[in-house]
Parts: sequence; structure tokens; C-alpha cells
Amino acid sequence: MQHAILISIIISTAAAATPLIYAALGELIAERAGVLNLGVEGMMLVGAVTAFIIGSTSGSLLLGYIGAMLAATLLALLFAFLTLTLQTNQVATGLALTLFGIGLSAFIGRDVAGLPITGLTPLNIPVLSELPIVGFLFHFDVLVYGSLILFWAVHHFLARTRAGLKLRAVGESPSVAHSIGQPVIRIRYLAVMFGGATSGIAGAYLSTALTPMWVEGMSAGRGWIALALVVFATWKPLRVLLGAYLFGGVTVLQLYAQGFGLHIPSEILSMLPYVATVVVLVVICRDPKTILLNQPASLGRSFHPDV
Repeated sequence: MQHAILISIIISTAAAATPLIYAALGELIAERAGVLNLGVEGMMLVGAVTAFIIGSTSGSLLLGYIGAMLAATLLALLFAFLTLTLQTNQVATGLALTLFGIGLSAFIGRDVAGLPITGLTPLNIPVLSELPIVGFLFHFDVLVYGSLILFWAVHHFLARTRAGLKLRAVGESPSVAHSIGQPVIRIRYLAVMFGGATSGIAGAYLSTALTPMWVEGMSAGRGWIALALVVFATWKPLRVLLGAYLFGGVTVLQLYAQGFGLHIPSEILSMLPYVATVVVLVVICRDPKTILLNQPASLGRSFHPDV
């Protein structure tokens, strides 16, 4: 019985961490290019409602995920145009993007709220899924494995490729990168759009897998946790992965604690993931060197080639 409960907790933790991994890795790429996009929550919600509507009407979750990526990427492109081309303040524009995404998703999804959808089903990998003890590790849905592939791809891109080196150079010193012929604005555009696409996937996972239905505001602050994860990870992909599973585990454990009948108000238990986020950030920020050594030097700063 205890073994079954442990397996259930591990599976639920992986599912809870998956949207955080997608959103946080996308934001990490944007921030390594020097762009701070606080609109992750809004892009996730737009991705969630788009995937639900397209998936439920077409019967194809693949089309739903493609639609979610495109919709969130368009929002990211709007953010990029305002901040990179028109040179608006990145913090204010990101907050506005979140509010816009929350309102837009609520408006688009007002007629489908609460309706069910046939969500993602776990894979059944022959032979491996039948293994004793570890067989459950091969019963996750494709997006869980996709998040691990995305982690590897981002890590490899940043650490081992020429394009990743260019992106990091743009994040550290856009003026120097521009002086040696690098297209700073184009690189930042692509980084922001990548972050939008992954946020769309994260939102789509919420409405088609984690909770297979559309509910207004269903991201419930996960976009903000993804932003915090990037700082928690000090802009390193591996720490993003570990942090996502940590926060996913806290989320799942508070749900199981309620199920076990612990005499703790449910509101207090529901606060735990967010309290954990604040505590971790406070602990990290006590040592400014940890942040300053890894934070992109130009993060949040506007750049214009003519300046």
C-alpha cells in the first residue's frame, strides 16, 4: 500500500512539475538574452484556452498544442515589439501582458468553462513499462518526456553551441555583441518568441492533461512560480529542472496531506507551494554574489543599435 502511494506521489509530482519546466526554461532563454518578460502567466492562460478550444472542436490535441504555441508566441511577439522595437519598459510591459492574457483568456473561454475534454493519455512503452519497481517511470505522457528532452536541448544549446554563445553574449553585453556584428535585436526577438512558445505548451498541458478542462485563471500563479524558478536556478537549466520537481512535489504533498485528513486548514496547505517559493528566494537573495555571478548583466535593460 505504501509503495503504491509513493508511486502515485512520484507520478503526480512529475505531472505538476511539467508545465513549470516548459515555462521556466523558455523564460530562462529569454532572460539569458537580456530580456525580462513578466508576462508568462498571461501567455500560459492564453495557451491553455487555445489548446482546449482547438483540441475539443477538432478532436486533435496535436492541433490544440500547435494553436497554443502560436497564440502564446503572438503575445510574446507583441511584447518583443513593444520592448525591443519601441523601447518600452520591460517590467511594466510584462505586467501589462499578464493582465491582458488573463482578460483575453477569460473572454475567449467564457462559453467553454467547465466542459470536459479527452486529455493526454500515458504512454505504454513495451517491455520497459512491465519492469518491476521502475516500470511506472515508463507510463508518463509524452509531454513529461518532452520536458526532459527540452531541458537537455536548452542545456546543450547554452553550453555547447555557437548560437548559445551568441545569445549569452547578447545577454551580457549587447553593445559589445553589436560591435562585432551580432544581430542583437533579432536574437532577442527569437529568444522572447521561444519563451512564448514554451509558455503556450505549459498552458496547454494544464487544460489538456493536468486538469483536462478549461477554468478561468487555472494557471493559479504557476507563471509567477516559473519566473521565480529562473532566479532560484540562478539561470542554470539543471537547477530549473530540479527546482520544478521540488515545487511540484510540494504542491502534490499538500494535496495528499489534505487527503490524509491532517488537522490543518486547507487554505494553509494550499499556500505551501507559494510560501516555499518565497522562502527559497529569500534564502538565495541573502547572498547577492550568488545572483550577481550568474545574472545576465543586461537583464531588463533596453538596447538600440543606434545608441
